[in-house]
Amino acid sequence: MNTQEVIITWATPVFFALIALELLVAKLRGRSVYHSTDAINSLGLGVISQIVAVFSKLLTLGIYAWCVQRFALFALPANSVWVWITALLCYDFFYYWLHRAGHEVNILWAAHVVHHQSEDYNLSTALRQTGSGVLLGWLFYLPMAIVGFPLEVFVVVALIDLLYQFWVHTELVGRLGWFDRVFCSPSNHRAHHAVNDKYLDRNYGGILIVWDRLFGTFVEEDDTDPPVYGTRAPLRSWNPLWANAEVYWATAKDAWHARHWSDKLRVWLKPPGWRPADVAERFPKPAFDIERERYLPALSRGLTIYSLVQFALLLGMAVQFLDLAKHLAAVELLGYAVFLVLSLTALGALTEGRRIGVGLELARLLATAAVPLLTGGWFGVPRLPAGTIGAGAAVLAVSAAVVLWLTASTTGQIGSDKAVSGRPSP
Repeated sequence: MNTQEVIITWATPVFFALIALELLVAKLRGRSVYHSTDAINSLGLGVISQIVAVFSKLLTLGIYAWCVQRFALFALPANSVWVWITALLCYDFFYYWLHRAGHEVNILWAAHVVHHQSEDYNLSTALRQTGSGVLLGWLFYLPMAIVGFPLEVFVVVALIDLLYQFWVHTELVGRLGWFDRVFCSPSNHRAHHAVNDKYLDRNYGGILIVWDRLFGTFVEEDDTDPPVYGTRAPLRSWNPLWANAEVYWATAKDAWHARHWSDKLRVWLKPPGWRPADVAERFPKPAFDIERERYLPALSRGLTIYSLVQFALLLGMAVQFLDLAKHLAAVELLGYAVFLVLSLTALGALTEGRRIGVGLELARLLATAAVPLLTGGWFGVPRLPAGTIGAGAAVLAVSAAVVLWLTASTTGQIGSDKAVSGRPSP
């Protein structure tokens, strides 16, 4: 197990312990900072991001290692404290520019938007990550390879920068005085996630907020203008595949409809929201309304509990997938990845309260039972005891019966996309 895997292994239970602590503190303070279906969607997107990362490491880390070997200007030692400190500062600097570009260049926003789609702001939002950021994000860190920072140093400082940003995604930590002036903090990052005019596209720093102060993108959180979270083009879906594809699809449609070839290119490179004049005229979109209804389809308590239990089981499978990634054959690993992504998509449709979600969930349960019944094993496990297969099939049969019972007893909710009015509790 390499250093990165060790850190992730230890960090994951800490993440969930802190989420539980945030829930407890919020309850004690009489605050509502979580909505179950939103949290399932955010955590599911985090799972998909990790699944994609298993297959993308060869591209991102392979290119970095290749550049270090061939173009490094210096042979920086991996056993030097100053190399590590400098590497972390450099990584955070380049992260600032990647993050800023992710808000100013539409094709980069198409990937980064996933992290901003939640209309809640809590620790589960921190784990809501893109599955397509790998396509272009690695370009911003190549200067570190050219300088000569070893691959193992780059990997660890990247992980440190990412892990640091987890704790700043909370509404329960207030102002921190001098700390807010130097580091990215919960207050600074709340402003970053807000869609209010005064906060829009500010505070990009990962660990240090001084980059924003240096380059003119800093804004302080204002108690008289509380942050409103989400995006200016709300996702309004719990479908994780659509969450990753929505901006790419909207941009592709605008490029297709644009009459001028220059606009077909510019729509990808301009800031998010920019549209060719002829396209905007023929295909207008509603104006942004900060008082819009938040997306929260009605879901019975029974279906909410069912969804949480099923998501916990899928999360356990995802952990197994990440462990298998070290030695499972590529074809079987890909099959498991597809199974998990489609399962999360089916669960998303169910939590949207749509009729098709019931059918997709039943199909998911059937497929989950079919794999061990037909093969005698599971992904990465060639042979399971007959008792285990029987018990698993029984659990899935009970799950199917529960779904049918719950949806039959909540006629009128299923098939409704009605959103709940108002904003999250302050």
